[in-house]
Amino acid sequence: MVKRDFACKTCGYISEEAIELCPACNNKKFTTFWQGYVVIIDVEKSQVAKILGITKPGKFALRIG
Repeated sequence: MVKRDFACKTCGYISEEAIELCPACNNKKFTTFWQGYVVIIDVEKSQVAKILGITKPGKFALRIG
């Protein structure tokens, strides 16, 4: 059986475990239906983070569906 990671429906933050509150945006809604991801290490230096509006480091889904 394939283990699916959970993505926040608001910001796309990806967690390997079921969590109650998103550490990036404090949302409570998660989904296992997402595609692609980007890992942001240094938010201040990342052009990708700026384009996507990501303000905290972590793994983020590119498409949530």
